[in-house]
Amino acid sequence: MKKPDYDTVKVGDELPALQLPPVDRTALALFAGASGDHNPIHIDIDVARRSGMPDVFAQGMLGMAWLGRLLTGWAPQSRLRRFDVRFQGITHLGNAMHCSGRVVEKLNHEGERCVRIELQSANQFGQAKIVGEALIAFP
Repeated sequence: MKKPDYDTVKVGDELPALQLPPVDRTALALFAGASGDHNPIHIDIDVARRSGMPDVFAQGMLGMAWLGRLLTGWAPQSRLRRFDVRFQGITHLGNAMHCSGRVVEKLNHEGERCVRIELQSANQFGQAKIVGEALIAFP
């Protein structure tokens, strides 16, 4: 895929979507190891149930990492100037997440030509789990 260029990117352009397989226990355990987030509510069903949850669920930062993967699949990480999210729901086991982004503004920010991207991660039922924005600079 050709990397985006400021002159050709338009407001309304969609980033290539990222469709992920259903969340499973292995993904949660691997992310816990990679990130150092060993909160047992994400990997121990007994702890999750004692907390009132039916089962373990994905770490919020795993969902943010998926959105980061969407962004860096579109533009190099070195161009990322800001990346903010709001966690809106729990990503349960079996959720097959769909990450999407759309260019909503072209602007000059601190002397750089940038685009602002709206981001969303939603499950297979269309329930938004994470929403946010990113600012990508262009040379």
